[in-house]
Amino acid sequence: MNNARSNFPVLRQYIYANTAAFGLFSDDLLDWRQETDLDFLLKGSAMRNESLKIIKDTRASVASLFHCNTNNVALVPNFSLGINMVLNSLNKGAKIALLNNDYPSVKWPFKTRSFTTFEIPISAQIEDDIKTLVEKEKIDVLALSIVQWLNGVMIDLDFLKQLKKENPELIIIADGTQFCGTSDFNFQESGIDILGASAYKWLLSGYGNGFFLFKDAIKEKLATPIIGFSGADADEDNENAISFVRKFEPGHLSCTAFGSLNFSINYLKNIGMDKIEEQNKALSSKAKLEFTRLGLLQEQVIQRNKHSTIFNIKGDTKLYNFLTENNVICSQRGDGIRLSFHFYNTEKDINAIIKIIKSAS
Repeated sequence: MNNARSNFPVLRQYIYANTAAFGLFSDDLLDWRQETDLDFLLKGSAMRNESLKIIKDTRASVASLFHCNTNNVALVPNFSLGINMVLNSLNKGAKIALLNNDYPSVKWPFKTRSFTTFEIPISAQIEDDIKTLVEKEKIDVLALSIVQWLNGVMIDLDFLKQLKKENPELIIIADGTQFCGTSDFNFQESGIDILGASAYKWLLSGYGNGFFLFKDAIKEKLATPIIGFSGADADEDNENAISFVRKFEPGHLSCTAFGSLNFSINYLKNIGMDKIEEQNKALSSKAKLEFTRLGLLQEQVIQRNKHSTIFNIKGDTKLYNFLTENNVICSQRGDGIRLSFHFYNTEKDINAIIKIIKSAS
């Protein structure tokens, strides 16, 4: 992992604890993007076939990384756009379970449509509360972020798998924006029916690219009204033959943006998702231990057995400014300061942050 650090210029001058806001660009990715832009400069529309190949390769890379059928992968510019397209296919009046304080782009699209929504407070026993509400209210759809953006609470994926097994008609929709890229994940074997994500955070791919994954069974329940010429591969004769996932790709997709996703996926796979997951687990354990010792974490986070690498510590604007003055890049979120770590971080980064916090008091 130490060798990987040299590929990220930001790490040469800052302690970067802000992947939950934006994942770092690598030198190698920048080289690829510049070469691709140069090809467009010199070749113009002669790059069309190459552009189509990049999009095709990206879809295959997403499918491979998340153990999903290629035909069940839709490429979208971001999660927010994708979830709104999905919800155009859900029955009006459906009962929706949401998490209180979840990311607005997860909640708002449901709350502004003709659904009946219920919100569950995020607590140490969140899984038990979800199960209780689903059974009590006969919930049709459970929609949530796998990892919460404010404090990093991570929903137990084994719980979702069991919940789906016990409630086979329940549709589980998950936002993986703060999760995908942090560990090895098998979508096909999960309890999730629809998984969407923007890829500019933990997948290190920059803005303008994301994806939605669908189980075969859920495709039969959704009749999306969206359509466009690009989804038909620019062939007028294909109007009535557009596949389910291609309906989520009605217009042109940026080969630079999605090629960046393809490049970064291959980069992560070359490192090894198992190694990335191992490093992130070590960082999570270290950070939780140190922040707990200083009394900086919410009790609901302390009580959880598993946690992500996102932490919201107690701290005001004065502490935030002190951290940034000492070259720590982080974010103010909610009532505290959000620090987030990825595989290119080290325990030395966490120790340095702890030292800075102690010196501020």
